Amino acid sequence: MASDLELSAMRQAITLSALGLGTTSPNPPVGCVILDRHGTVVGAGFHRRKGEPHAEVHALNAAGGAARGGTAVVTLEPCNHVGVTPACRQELIDAGISRVFIAVMDPTSRGEGGASMLAAAGVEVETDVLRDEALTVLEPWLTATVRRRPYVTWAFAADGGHQPAAEERLLLDLCANADLAIAGKTLYEGIPGGHASAHFALPDDADIGVDPSQWLSAAYEGGVRSVLVVGHEHGAAMRPHLHAVDELVVAVPRTDPSRALAVVQSDLIPIGFRLVEFAAHADSLTARMRRLRA
Repeated sequence: MASDLELSAMRQAITLSALGLGTTSPNPPVGCVILDRHGTVVGAGFHRRKGEPHAEVHALNAAGGAARGGTAVVTLEPCNHVGVTPACRQELIDAGISRVFIAVMDPTSRGEGGASMLAAAGVEVETDVLRDEALTVLEPWLTATVRRRPYVTWAFAADGGHQPAAEERLLLDLCANADLAIAGKTLYEGIPGGHASAHFALPDDADIGVDPSQWLSAAYEGGVRSVLVVGHEHGAAMRPHLHAVDELVVAVPRTDPSRALAVVQSDLIPIGFRLVEFAAHADSLTARMRRLRA
């Protein structure tokens, strides 16, 4: 069982992992913390983009010799394959790590997986440590990877698009969490220049068409794992295909109680979605909804 100190380190690793949102794709955003044999944090790191060192390597480099006999706390199962960078499970073994706590297992593990290889090398491994908390960062990447189509967020104003300022704020607030954003007929990289160009390519145009499935599949092949679509005008394409939407973010204007029914209609929260967050602004309320998983 992980101690309070180790759970705290996992939450630190989860926070670090979020610093990679919007730049790591097609790789996952991962964070890692190294504790020495006395339980002191001696190293921390996160993965920034494909082709650069993984979170474990950054954390081990920061820890140096203090990692020997210590514990690695990592948000995603250490990789077990040699690709653009070395296998992280081997880096942990070579550094003399004695225990590894993992939040989420990697569905893309090659062979028996990094956790199995670590255990075979005599490293104590515990999995599913604060898994649900780690999924707040990893779920979009995991969802996209399993179904081979990007995680989609559709954000719009509830009153038929008559809140241009609200939709502009949605774009500004949300685009850095996504690999790419579509607003009107314009396509943006969520964080301009954030991805490794050798492993990431934007689609040719912002026209998602009548059925976005083909466009999304092509975007996935280019390395895109999360897409933000902003604007009520995309309703003709998105509403008939809500099965392809993972999150809805809706800006509701503040109004007099006498207009409550006109502003918050019964279909604001579609069947199959659940409310997860509200954010209040001076002129509007933002409601975030997430698709229910089977």
